[in-house]
Amino acid sequence: MTAAVRPVTIEHHREPLGIGESHPRLSWVVDTDEAGWRQRAYEIEVSVPEAGTETFTSGRVDSDAQVLVDWPVEALPSRARRSVRVRVWGPDDAASAWSDPTALETGLTDPALWTASLVAPGLPAPGDDGEPAMLLRGEATLGSGIRRARIRATAHGVMTLHLNGETVGEDVLHPGWTSYVNRLRYRTWDVTDQVREGVNALGVHLADGWYRGFLGFGGLRDTYGDRTAALVQLEVEHEDGSLAVFGTDGTWRWAPGPVTRADLYMGETFDARRAVAGWSEPGFDDSAWRPVSVVDLDPATVVAPDGPAVRRTASVRPVAITTSPAGRTLVDFGQNLVGRLRVRVPAGEPGTTITLRHAEVLEDGELGTRPLRRAKATDEVVIAGGAFTWEPAFTFHGFRYAEVEGWPGELTLDDLEAVVVHTDMRRLGAFEASDPLLTRLHENVVWGMRGNFLDVPTDCPQRDERLGWTGDLQVFAPTASFLYDTSGMLTGWLADLAADQTAEGNVPVYVPWAEVDPHLPPLGAEAGWGDAATVVPWTLYERYGDVGILRRQWASMTSWTDFFAARAGDEIDFPGGGFSFGDWLDSAAPDDQPWAARLPWQAVATAYLARSARIVRDTALLLGDESAAARYDGLFDRAATRFRTEYVTPSGRAAFPSQTAYALGIAFDLLLPDQRQHAGSLLADQVAADGFHVGSGFLGTPVVCDALADTGHAATAWRLLLQQECPSWLYAVTMGATTIWERWNSMLPDGSINPGEMTSFNHYAFGAIADFLHRRVAGLAPDAPGYRRLRIAPVPTPELTWARASHETPYGRAAVSWTLDGEDFALEVVVPPSTEATVQLPDGSAPIEVASGTHTFTCRFAPESAASAPAAFSAA
Repeated sequence: MTAAVRPVTIEHHREPLGIGESHPRLSWVVDTDEAGWRQRAYEIEVSVPEAGTETFTSGRVDSDAQVLVDWPVEALPSRARRSVRVRVWGPDDAASAWSDPTALETGLTDPALWTASLVAPGLPAPGDDGEPAMLLRGEATLGSGIRRARIRATAHGVMTLHLNGETVGEDVLHPGWTSYVNRLRYRTWDVTDQVREGVNALGVHLADGWYRGFLGFGGLRDTYGDRTAALVQLEVEHEDGSLAVFGTDGTWRWAPGPVTRADLYMGETFDARRAVAGWSEPGFDDSAWRPVSVVDLDPATVVAPDGPAVRRTASVRPVAITTSPAGRTLVDFGQNLVGRLRVRVPAGEPGTTITLRHAEVLEDGELGTRPLRRAKATDEVVIAGGAFTWEPAFTFHGFRYAEVEGWPGELTLDDLEAVVVHTDMRRLGAFEASDPLLTRLHENVVWGMRGNFLDVPTDCPQRDERLGWTGDLQVFAPTASFLYDTSGMLTGWLADLAADQTAEGNVPVYVPWAEVDPHLPPLGAEAGWGDAATVVPWTLYERYGDVGILRRQWASMTSWTDFFAARAGDEIDFPGGGFSFGDWLDSAAPDDQPWAARLPWQAVATAYLARSARIVRDTALLLGDESAAARYDGLFDRAATRFRTEYVTPSGRAAFPSQTAYALGIAFDLLLPDQRQHAGSLLADQVAADGFHVGSGFLGTPVVCDALADTGHAATAWRLLLQQECPSWLYAVTMGATTIWERWNSMLPDGSINPGEMTSFNHYAFGAIADFLHRRVAGLAPDAPGYRRLRIAPVPTPELTWARASHETPYGRAAVSWTLDGEDFALEVVVPPSTEATVQLPDGSAPIEVASGTHTFTCRFAPESAASAPAAFSAA
């Protein structure tokens, strides 16, 4: 097979329409089955569609670069359209065929091109259950000879956009949630096929969303403002080259619509009797509607998206309809998910109300709503008479079960389906193993990520919180970046993080930041949470080869690390007392004191300061700043020394023995060689003392298994990983979980819900273990940024007969599959073109270097038996 080049990708965009980059970087993947193939050169061609001979070619460029290659021509202005294709030369120096062209188009990179105004409807005084969604409309008259048309839109609130009676695009909850004052995200749609000569009607259905609705804890609302508003601009290019621009302005009008209540936490009410026929079609009589108000907006804050939109990505059919002990109708979808119900509403008596309540679990056979706290998660649909299909537009819920009340007639499995909603990321990675519980654990991680990567990487999707907690993402970022292409979404989130940092450099504990928790104690530099400023961009660099994200976030990374160091002081001595999240939700912490970990927060902070200093040092070296590299190298040395002298004895024994204490010292490379090996043995002993149960929290848990494997205690790591008693990863699986829980004991063995106020059944933080499954169990890990080099080093166990993982790297598909039959170990490895791999077999033989292609290996594997792991003993 000759080399075939896939279409070029533009930055991290799945759909490069309306992009915000004037110098977009280009990437391509080469498909070939030729072993050892490696790119030697490339040629990029950039053309201007419909411009005849206006074509640029780079000519042959002798280079192996093919990931995020610099834009080869002049900067793109606003509304620029280009077509890009590439061809490559391989080892035989023969040119490939050209790739299929990729069309790209810039948005409004010049803020002065926004001529539409931000307009607001009138609103009632806020209530306790969500506010109505308003209808806004305007009209534009177009001439003949339409060549193309684009709509660009954003809102204070969430919107659905309509043109000539049809919905525009497939986005959900647009424009999502950003640091509104600094970054208001818009999106561009191609509406060429929807516009017409003559009068065209534009419509917006507008609800509170994150901007004005309930947000965070304690029933707070109006966080960003007390009125919703919309910005819509229609741009139409005619065949003669002229451009007509229309948009929201003072001539637009508004009226209430059929959605009488819409809130992300509380739910939505749709009254079919109030539907307004034809409201977004030309010629509709809106004389009884009221004029909008024009609202001030700085167009410089309106930005193009970095990643994909939130969309409907799947639907799940119910598996059972049952009657609860109290006589209520319950629908089980068999999977805890995030989205909403699509209901085939039957004909019925006008005014009949169908009520849909949502929850993740049942307790005593009834809907378990206590964990929702103030979030009502209740939707209602009011029948007008005839049958119709309905799905809420302005809310989402985390649920497996729905309680249905008021259904006319008999409810059947065909009447409902659950629509899964999240950011429309491309799936990259997969894992499975011969142990079905381990495979289900991984599937639970995937579903947990899907539910919580909904525009913002949130902690949970169901209760009155749903915030972008920085600590949760910091530990989960490697797992997320393997499973899905998070590059665009997290690039945008990091821009919000930088925008929301304080002038001194402190990073909020959740991003976007908002004052939504009156009960939070005063927080300084929060170890493990603020470190998202360094860890997340570094993870994107490691996994996607994007050095540009480090350059973009450099000021954020350094200002955070400097602020963090200032809290520690010159002696790296974090003060006693005070509050810090620390190793949050340590399995030993009381249910009502999740911060009460075995390891004091000062030790955790010292370890994390060293880690961030090291990341910033390495970033400085990449960016060519030797002075900064030396400064942060010194900070790393001082923090690591402080950790060794204050929290570890000379032999490597932890001053506060715990799994987290040993794991952080080993994983963050804070110990001297002799200390490290002894600490590994002591960690294995500690795990045994804990009964081979998880004995750590958010910050320690992701690194414990790695620390064990890295110090020669893989058997102990396996006993910990395969433990089924609580606290463990597999306990929840044995209890029927289909997502990752917030607490190890979110549900107690008797099926009751943890009595603590803070209990979620969809929380991805502890799902960070999936990164260990990918890198160590299957053995598929990056060994150079963007997987340009792979490290294949599986850690098998007699408890498994096979495991496999695959990942779509920036260079193509990589895969690892191994089997174990007695002592016969067999390994198959797929290395993508233009990359290479180091293969370490589990028999301890010397590493093997391989080029691209498919490779098979066999060896004898006499594993350390489970009996050779430390026996459990009493900590006393």
